[in-house]
Amino acid sequence: MDLICEKVLKGTWGEGEKIPSVRQLAVELEVNPNTVARSYSSLQDDGIIFNKRGIGYFISEEASKMVQNVEKSAFMKEDVPTFFKKIQLLGISWSELSDLYHQYEKQ
Repeated sequence: MDLICEKVLKGTWGEGEKIPSVRQLAVELEVNPNTVARSYSSLQDDGIIFNKRGIGYFISEEASKMVQNVEKSAFMKEDVPTFFKKIQLLGISWSELSDLYHQYEKQ
């Protein structure tokens, strides 16, 4: 699921674009096809992909926005509190963070 969401966010797979079949992706990732099938099912339940019977799976319209909202929410709940705790424990200032962020943007 993470791989598919990342490809949607990066624009590798655009809205309306056909994505690899369950078997094809399982072979590429060297995982059990059932793992891919469960991921596709979950993404379909979330409205990120849809299935055209006999043709395959496709990226839904607004998928990028949906993925971004889900990922942003998870990041804010799971990663940000840990990040804040760590910068506080290490005594990292906002100006240091700002400088690092500006360096990162230039890359």
